[in-house]
Amino acid sequence: EGRLMSKINIFCFGYGQVAEGFINKLIQEKKDFDLSITSRQETHQIELNNLKITSYHFTNDKFDSSIDKKLKEANYILISIPPIEGKDIVAKYFDKNLQSITNCKWITYLSATSVYGDHKGEWVNENSTTKPTSPNGSSRLAAENTWKKISNKHKYPLQIFRLAGIYSKEFNILKRLQTGKLQVVDKKNHFFSRIHVEDIANILFKSLDNFKNNEIYNICDDKPASQSDVAAYGAKLLNLKNPNTVKLEEVESEMLRNFYKDSKKVDNKKMKNFFKYNLKFPTYVEGLEYIFNNNL
Repeated sequence: EGRLMSKINIFCFGYGQVAEGFINKLIQEKKDFDLSITSRQETHQIELNNLKITSYHFTNDKFDSSIDKKLKEANYILISIPPIEGKDIVAKYFDKNLQSITNCKWITYLSATSVYGDHKGEWVNENSTTKPTSPNGSSRLAAENTWKKISNKHKYPLQIFRLAGIYSKEFNILKRLQTGKLQVVDKKNHFFSRIHVEDIANILFKSLDNFKNNEIYNICDDKPASQSDVAAYGAKLLNLKNPNTVKLEEVESEMLRNFYKDSKKVDNKKMKNFFKYNLKFPTYVEGLEYIFNNNL
């Protein structure tokens, strides 16, 4: 009987590396859970670690109507679908279709630290001015505000995670250094923050039992650094020469140019204090060393 009680229902809008990391953590911790996810494909079943998962069809204009019922049962709802043409399609769906979700303990909206914009290399915390410089940052901020608005309107329990640059064993600077696909821009005093995907998963896990309504947290590690510092450390590990640097004017990719518009150091004290969490990878040094020693 007790075991039945302890089963949790989880619904993930989108199933990217963060959602997957979170689910792997639940499996590792031997949590008993029921999982539903969405994708752009027609509704189908998938298997994960002997777990049967339904992946529901969900796009901007079409969705499987049985999502409604599933969401009413859900205890935890994780939203990792980015804004589409500046709009949050999940928020739109919730506002139209879900007046109340009684079993829900939290909705976590995964935002990004790009909402802060450029702070000229200074520290930012959750109370700092948000003045995004990129279309990406602006649509993230708009999505946060939409979620706040509809959560107040329908009394949803909401928390927002502003994620720094995510790296993992699949996606990291070591891989890009090895393929020679890394462009390091020579820009003085350019700071940005990052976070290993496992740390995000651990914090989501901690927040199953530790939640406060309507809060925003920066999710990042302890050491904001320049791209060239991180690249130099990666090159040292791999025994490669430091990659050549290019001038910002020479960069073709608009995404990369936008990345270099913003310089800020993101403060993670609120996250560490509230979730009582010690980072597994406090800086890129531990993170890259771990990837190097376990993967390559």
